Amino acid sequence: MAYDNRAAVRKVLLITLLLNLFVMGLKAVVGYLTGSLSLLADALHSVTDSANNILGLFASNFSSPYPDREHPYGHHKFEAVGALGIAAFLGIACFEILQGAIERILKGGAPVRISPPELWLLLIVLGVNIFVAFYERNEGKRVGSQILIADATHTMSDVWVTISVIFGLIGVWLGYQWLDIVLAFPVALLVFWSGWSVLKENLPWLVDQMAIAPEAIHAIAVAVPGVINCHDIASRGVLGRQVFMEMHLIVDAPDVETAHRITEEVERRLEERFSPVRIIIHVEPPAYESEQISFETGSK
Repeated sequence: MAYDNRAAVRKVLLITLLLNLFVMGLKAVVGYLTGSLSLLADALHSVTDSANNILGLFASNFSSPYPDREHPYGHHKFEAVGALGIAAFLGIACFEILQGAIERILKGGAPVRISPPELWLLLIVLGVNIFVAFYERNEGKRVGSQILIADATHTMSDVWVTISVIFGLIGVWLGYQWLDIVLAFPVALLVFWSGWSVLKENLPWLVDQMAIAPEAIHAIAVAVPGVINCHDIASRGVLGRQVFMEMHLIVDAPDVETAHRITEEVERRLEERFSPVRIIIHVEPPAYESEQISFETGSK
């Protein structure tokens, strides 16, 4: 049975949106006052945090797990599409940071000035970012939300970016102006890596990559009394959130009622192991033989 986590997801996204707006404002103000390229780039990164929360709220509103006439397999992929939007925002942020750093190298700019109070403000920003990242990731795992986990990954990249910027500004405070430009490049790499991580985690869902190894499904099915073998096993979805599974089942049954009881037991055991899962089983007679577990060339 599918689990509707949208209310919990929206609550977390609203809380993190308010915190991200607070963080973005502080970074922008301190960045403007100091003229720091790396800090302004970090503020730009935080703009994507807020945009991601808004995107997540939009995607969550359409990601109902329950099927309807137009979407008989539910709406889970809307959430994965939202996560890919986050990856796109990260790509844009990476480009903007690199562009700003290269322009500063080629054209120069005003020296960066930083004071202890401004550094203390950045430590407050860092603390808020750390809280948001761990809060969002824990809630995402608790309710099984890919959009929250993806956004927490983005926010965690913001933590490392802010740490790098703080160290760079301490160096600037000590007289090393070049640190501000140099640190803009690793900041961009951290942003890019975050986007790649989000893309890598969500793309398999959208392209219907295998969710469960067919050998694991086969082992559970053939352990049921009355099952001779099963083949053409397929699965897709996200384990722990929603999995769709299908197979051909060869049963030793004298009538339809017995075959039905056997398939019900197979479904029960698979649901117990991989829930939530929707299963389609095509029953075949004992005379039918096939050694091909899944759709690959090999056999077992």
